[in-house]
Amino acid sequence: MMKHLIAAIVFAAGFAVSAQAECTFPKAPASIPDGKTATESEMLAAMTAFKAYNAEVTAFGNCLDEEVNSKAAGSAQLMQLKTMKTKKLNAAVDELETKAKQFNEQVRIFKARG
Repeated sequence: MMKHLIAAIVFAAGFAVSAQAECTFPKAPASIPDGKTATESEMLAAMTAFKAYNAEVTAFGNCLDEEVNSKAAGSAQLMQLKTMKTKKLNAAVDELETKAKQFNEQVRIFKARG
């Protein structure tokens, strides 16, 4: 009986960790092409990568929302979870905005080449 209880606790603990680990922080595209030297196909590939990255940040936010919503209202962890959700999402959005600004600058340089 005790063996089953321990197994159930270990399983539940593992499930809780995996449930929280489901929201994977999105990774920005590895590099931004240099607008002075990049080809059109390189710029288009980067644009596609940034669109996918934007979608990943949105999905990350949705995942965090689901994680928070899955907790019982009034639980002691709920407020902490909401605070962590906000911090994680803000970090992802800040990184997206920074990288997008850098990419947009390279797009302007690329377009200026004619």
